[in-house]
Amino acid sequence: MNTPSAFRIEGISVAPGQRSLVNLELAQLFTGTPVTLPVHVLHGRKPGPVLFVSAAIHGDELNGVEIIRRLLKQRSLHHLRGTLLAVPMVNLYGVLDHSRYLPDRRDLNRSFPGHETGSMAARLAHTFMSRIVARCTHGIDLHTGAIGRANLPQIRANLDDAPTEQLARAFGVPVLINSSLRDGSLREAAAAAGVRMLLYEAGEALRLEELAIRAGVAGILGVMRVIGMLTPRHPRKIHAEPFIARSSLWVRAPESGMCLPRIGLGARVSKGQVLALIADPVTGREDPVEASASGIVIGRSNQPLVHEGEALFHIGRFEAPKRVAAEIESFQSDLQPDPGQSFDPPILV
Repeated sequence: MNTPSAFRIEGISVAPGQRSLVNLELAQLFTGTPVTLPVHVLHGRKPGPVLFVSAAIHGDELNGVEIIRRLLKQRSLHHLRGTLLAVPMVNLYGVLDHSRYLPDRRDLNRSFPGHETGSMAARLAHTFMSRIVARCTHGIDLHTGAIGRANLPQIRANLDDAPTEQLARAFGVPVLINSSLRDGSLREAAAAAGVRMLLYEAGEALRLEELAIRAGVAGILGVMRVIGMLTPRHPRKIHAEPFIARSSLWVRAPESGMCLPRIGLGARVSKGQVLALIADPVTGREDPVEASASGIVIGRSNQPLVHEGEALFHIGRFEAPKRVAAEIESFQSDLQPDPGQSFDPPILV
């Protein structure tokens, strides 16, 4: 196989078999402090796909930042084919402010493909699209739930596209969601640019959650093996085929008050089952929150104080919910850290 040429970005030449940290200039802070977008470039000794892995498009979603940090420590990357572009903090402004949004209060994931003379969000989106995404063949974007809302590890993607579905299955999480493209989203812009992409959702904003992080690192490596960037190897414990949600819905609070949940993420629920109680903190009255459909809890609010109509439980609907629940339990058990184990596990081979 031919040796690839150097990978050039921002005037920097990364030779085959080398890695480099490149900083893309962004709009400075109003204090005059310069801001740059850090991009880790790992260029393989042999040609292959170009994959971007991004995190913190929403600045308060931090699990992906740690996933990328651990990914870059993997020894298997020494034998990389193709090129990996890892961007741990796309929305640096939001990370600095512990905020989902940019300083102009726009959602970066509704601002793609962006424009070089547009709003602050549009300019950042344009920089990321033109200098990173447009140069890639594949992409994985890492997300969590919002503040006070946790998501079960899941992949969202266009599963009607067979090659994308293959990538989603290779990620190795039990739940896949066939998710439509949203206007202004990175997934929509990537699809328009011919880049096949997965969106990984796991955990809660402003939290680092070990199970979600481990699943993310393993999932990215699984995708890299399937597309030929890493040498295939004997997999860790083989799970059943992942399950695709036929649809999903949110169960909302019937009253305002204190939410006292009765079930957790990954639980199998039946229509009419009590999921939580809403307690009036003044009178002590309790009202049940009942499941409006049978399925698996793939997302849940962790906020104790809720208003009438607030989304509390996200239920995914599957053909075989009992089997899905059993597979989720096995998946969580395999990735759960042992008592006393350090937060940062040993480097994988």
